Amino acid sequence: MLLYVTLGLLVHFVFFASIFDIYFTSPLVHGMTPQFTPLPPPAKRLVLFVADGLRADKLFELDEDGNSRAPFLRNVIMNEGSWGISHTRVPTESRPGHVAMIAGFYEDVSAVAKGWKENPVEFDSLLNETRYTWSWGSPDILTMFAKDDLGNHIFRHTYDASSEDFGAHDVTKLDTWVFDHVKEFFHAARNNQSLFSKVNEDKIVFFLHLLGIDTNGHAHRPSSREYSDNIKLVDKELKELESTIKDFYGNDGKTAFIFTSDHGMTDWGSHGAGHPLETCTPFIAWGAGIRLPQKVSAQKFDDLYLQEWKLENWKRRDINQADIAPLMAALIGVPFPLNSVGIIPVDILNTSDLFKAESMFTNAVQILEQFKVKMTQKKEATLPFLFTPFKLLSDTKQANLLRKARYYIKQKKYDEAASLCQQLINLALRGLSYYHTYDRFFLAFNVVLGFVGWTSYASLLIIKSHCNLMRGVSTEVKNPSRLLPGTFVAIGVSVAFFLLIQACPWTYYIYCLLPLPIWYAVLREMPVIQGFVTLLSTFPPRRLLGSVSLFILGVEVLVLSFFHRYMLTAGLVAFAAWPFITPLWTRAKSISLSWIFFCLLLAVFPLMPVVGRQPDIFLVVGAGFLVLLLSLFVVTSVIKRKDSFINEELVLHLLQMLSTVSSMCVVYGTHNSLLRKQGLPLLNQIVSWMILASSFIMPLLSPPFLFDRLFSILLSSMSTYLLLSTGYEALFPLVLSCLMFVWIHMEQETLQQSVVSCKQKVSTIQFTCNTDGAQCRDLCLDDVRRAFFLAGILDWVAVLSCPGIEPTSLTSPALAGGFFTTSSTAPCWAYHMSNLYCFIYNYILITRNAPIIIPDTLYTCAVVRVAFRKLSLCTFFLMVVVFFSKLKYLFKCYRRPRHHLFFFQADFNPLCSYVPNLCGFSILITTLLTNGIGSIVFEFLRLCGAVSV
Repeated sequence: MLLYVTLGLLVHFVFFASIFDIYFTSPLVHGMTPQFTPLPPPAKRLVLFVADGLRADKLFELDEDGNSRAPFLRNVIMNEGSWGISHTRVPTESRPGHVAMIAGFYEDVSAVAKGWKENPVEFDSLLNETRYTWSWGSPDILTMFAKDDLGNHIFRHTYDASSEDFGAHDVTKLDTWVFDHVKEFFHAARNNQSLFSKVNEDKIVFFLHLLGIDTNGHAHRPSSREYSDNIKLVDKELKELESTIKDFYGNDGKTAFIFTSDHGMTDWGSHGAGHPLETCTPFIAWGAGIRLPQKVSAQKFDDLYLQEWKLENWKRRDINQADIAPLMAALIGVPFPLNSVGIIPVDILNTSDLFKAESMFTNAVQILEQFKVKMTQKKEATLPFLFTPFKLLSDTKQANLLRKARYYIKQKKYDEAASLCQQLINLALRGLSYYHTYDRFFLAFNVVLGFVGWTSYASLLIIKSHCNLMRGVSTEVKNPSRLLPGTFVAIGVSVAFFLLIQACPWTYYIYCLLPLPIWYAVLREMPVIQGFVTLLSTFPPRRLLGSVSLFILGVEVLVLSFFHRYMLTAGLVAFAAWPFITPLWTRAKSISLSWIFFCLLLAVFPLMPVVGRQPDIFLVVGAGFLVLLLSLFVVTSVIKRKDSFINEELVLHLLQMLSTVSSMCVVYGTHNSLLRKQGLPLLNQIVSWMILASSFIMPLLSPPFLFDRLFSILLSSMSTYLLLSTGYEALFPLVLSCLMFVWIHMEQETLQQSVVSCKQKVSTIQFTCNTDGAQCRDLCLDDVRRAFFLAGILDWVAVLSCPGIEPTSLTSPALAGGFFTTSSTAPCWAYHMSNLYCFIYNYILITRNAPIIIPDTLYTCAVVRVAFRKLSLCTFFLMVVVFFSKLKYLFKCYRRPRHHLFFFQADFNPLCSYVPNLCGFSILITTLLTNGIGSIVFEFLRLCGAVSV
């Protein structure tokens, strides 16, 4: 067993790590020459306002009285500047949004290794290129752009991180702090000669990061009065600050202003995914070099925003978020950020046609420089006869396009020059993507090859270990020929030499060489393969075809559930029909009816709203009362029972009931405190963390009998789950638990009906018994069905961890893996921050990529101890891994090109690779802890006298 587990962990670790080399490599390159527009810029200075978390519709729309929430900015739209929607990309978070605006490139996916908090690869930004930059706002954002300020020209002014408190009485203070300090800065500059001379230089930027709107959106939701009032405050302060800046510079007309946002926000107050409410942000520009408003009679857009906002007569100019960086660089005459992929929106510029054409030409050369560096790097790392260049943009075509564009500029054919530069930019961007993914097919092929080999080997081990499946087939293994190992050794040496001469990273050796020993092990089991084929030929064709079709249908339902939540409901409805196709319906009708009832009840959860709902604390408290009622029933039965555990068990249940009551009080008290804007009470926070810590210890003190241990785990989990709930999800564990307890009885009845001897009652089963005894029963078809149930529903847990899908709606028996969680392994945008308000209420502490996971061993214990009793534990591991392997392989083929759900415009494969591997690890580790470490800990506590047996 140790060998199997070690091999499984190694293989799955390699598969998991391969995701980062295939999909999460940085697209950034270095070594380019800075490019800038060789003409005098229209502005000497630029003021950038970023209202964090501001939705476009909330700024542009009129309120219920027909008045604008931002009258100053609306006046700018109608009389002074240009406006439109800035379209962001996933993930719609603060760091990637600011990087796109200021550095000009979208999320560097390699930042996943840093928790999306900082970029692991150094990059250039607009602020680096300025003569001086002054910034005010959140320490999270400002520090990122001043991290390596060697020239001492980026000055940042930040408030303390503890100020970013969702529970504060008035979080608009975050914005007033910024505006007040900027005003004080200009006042001080009048009396400080050194500072005065600096702010009167050219090529300077003032950057104001306004976090109040985002904080109010998270705490009170965008539809709240607090969110609207914050917009009004920002608009009022903007008007005053613009007047202050113009007066300071004597209205010289050399200041450009840009107002935008890093991301939007859902109606529920979350962001991170790709909903239009999250990706549509406002963009308003005015001042030096910015085109004045243009009145039009009609505009064509796919949305109905113009009519809703009453702005259909003012020209709307939409841009991509990364386009802001080259726009700002052109306005103040600094080099374009080296890694920028933005395209300057020349129609926003109020400059000469020559300046626009030159800016487009500079933009094209700057992006082409990245393409050349990327191509050179890939060419140097590839054998000449294997290198395939990007044919649409050869060296000759590059030179021709640049020469032709320059010729058009000299001939004053500026529109033609801009059009040609746009064509060159598009080709260069396509080429960048081509070289960035150059090795993707090669690596993916080797990983899939190894993955299929591992799946085949695990399947063969199952067949070989259980002779019933090989009955009548000779499995005698002859001495293997030396030709087979010699062939694999030769292939391995050839592959290693091939990688060596190309100077490939060391990880490439692992991905390419790992399949060789796996497939060697598979081919050594050729007699088993022959025997299995012979066995399949004995099955009736219709039965075999029906079983395979049912398996494929089940896997397809799992795959589709990644894209359609209602497929989870369909799966549970199908599970509800299980008793009807077995003798269970006639032999155990009451249990079968219970199974059907709880399956259908649980199937309701995926149909409930995920986002946009309001917290309902009374549902959470009600769930707590149901837990207490259930506990009272169990305590009553314990009192009536006479055994050696009664005193310890009674005290333990009373303590867990007290923990549940404490959770209810904390949830109710915290909710009321936040409504009064008094923040998270310290006592509530301490109690919450104590409950969380105790939930991992108390179950170990319960008796080792099956139901006693499972019920103790349930009570401990519910105490913490209540603290993490805000509504109907608090009822989910109760319904799920009932279904799981019924499932235990269903499987017990199934075992009694089979040829397997199963006279032991469920209530007498202990966790401390040895599952992997010397006598292990043979495999039967029901074990395949159980493994499919377990693997499939565990995979559904991971499916519901996808961005935009709240895992609290999990609904399957396959939660047999025991993940009681409001977030599972999801990025934090998959649930609302209010789920954590009983624990932390500070913006800095709520890390968006550190999910709160409560792994319970509840149902995996039940499955292993009951459903798979007398079956080799390593066989159970392999069966589950095989199902996950098949699901992952199918998911690899189930591609959605350029899907926007995960991180950036790319295919869905990273998530497809991540989920099954995660589930495989989870089920392996969880079951090991349940049957190995858990038993050891319990025995240790018994010997210490903490528990008695």
